[in-house]
Amino acid sequence: MTRVLLLGGTTEASQLARALAAAGIDAVFSYAGRTGAPVEQPLSTRIGGFGGPEGLVRCLREEGITHVVDATHPFAARMSRNAVEACGTANVPLCAFERAPWADGPGDDWRHVPDIAGAVAALPDAPAPVFLAIGRQNLEPFAAKPQHRYLLRLVDPPGDVLPLPDTEVVIARGPFTEAGDAALLRTHGIEVIVAKNAGGTGAKAKLDAARALGLPVILIDRPALPTRRVARSVEEVMDFLAHPADLGV
Repeated sequence: MTRVLLLGGTTEASQLARALAAAGIDAVFSYAGRTGAPVEQPLSTRIGGFGGPEGLVRCLREEGITHVVDATHPFAARMSRNAVEACGTANVPLCAFERAPWADGPGDDWRHVPDIAGAVAALPDAPAPVFLAIGRQNLEPFAAKPQHRYLLRLVDPPGDVLPLPDTEVVIARGPFTEAGDAALLRTHGIEVIVAKNAGGTGAKAKLDAARALGLPVILIDRPALPTRRVARSVEEVMDFLAHPADLGV
């Protein structure tokens, strides 16, 4: 009997959760626990980490998990690496439900950087209003450029002192629109945007707005991950669950 562990937190994970529930497939939805009010899911839900790959192996065995779907954020590299290791150890089929990365087109002014450190280095030396659209997990390195005025958009209030001296926080949950993000950028006089290449549609509006306003975007590349099966749609994931050996790597 199939029992799925869905590592979630993304729009794609919520789409898949609805499909699993509609199909009557036994599944557990797992949140990392980094947001205060996660989206309610139509599946049994757990919140919190596993305790590394060893803890995930225990969970797979204790819960009788037969398949794992990694639908975490493309930058949740540690969880994705742990899933690859744990599923290999426990001999449980794994599929990543991964949105395609964004690709620039005519009118875009994107400066690609490999990581957070590269994004900090790519910021101008002269003071500028910067939309730091990277969440709250990687703010500390930007303290090396304290001359900038930073705008953050977070799902939850930060609740503690931010590491950046000149910061304004907007609390909002996507999906966002190009018109709304263009208004946000104009209101705050933003001159540079820093973003992660997350892909998908829910957070792409800021890039469309940047193109319309002629603003540069410092775009952080996705982290390298071990080879794993990848699906780009709910249909592909459902096919994996029915025929895990047929999806390919």
